[in-house]
Amino acid sequence: MSYPDPVHVGDGAVLARFRPVDAPPELPRPGGAASYLATGASTGGRFGLYRWDMGPDAAGARPHFHRTITESFFVLSGRVRLFDGDRWRVGGPGDFMYVPEGGIHGFRNESGGPASMLILFVPGAPREAYFEGLVDLAEGRWTPTPDELEAFFVEHDNLHV
Repeated sequence: MSYPDPVHVGDGAVLARFRPVDAPPELPRPGGAASYLATGASTGGRFGLYRWDMGPDAAGARPHFHRTITESFFVLSGRVRLFDGDRWRVGGPGDFMYVPEGGIHGFRNESGGPASMLILFVPGAPREAYFEGLVDLAEGRWTPTPDELEAFFVEHDNLHV
């Protein structure tokens, strides 16, 4: 393993982006919120990092896999059930799970209390449209046929098992 080829040559530049903790989430959703900390668009496709805040009502993603992206989870607060493709594990603050391409995984907050985690996608796929579509579905603004819903999942590389 070695460092990749340089992307920036010459002197350093002022390029950092700061997001204060009190910045409002980009996607308020039923029982929680999603904050787009670093999108694929803002990182040149290198990664996407999202904060996923969940309320006390049971919610999450059923087992699925991705063909083109890895996904990692880091629990910030509360208790989150994480599916590693074999079994459901209870994750608490500081617990981490990495899922390579093709790895079956899922997550659920069934604790009865709020929970929060960071979700990292590599490379930085355009996940925002997927998240926003899920909220539209949950809030009744989008009522797809079964075929349209399946096409939505396939378009966003979310393949259910």
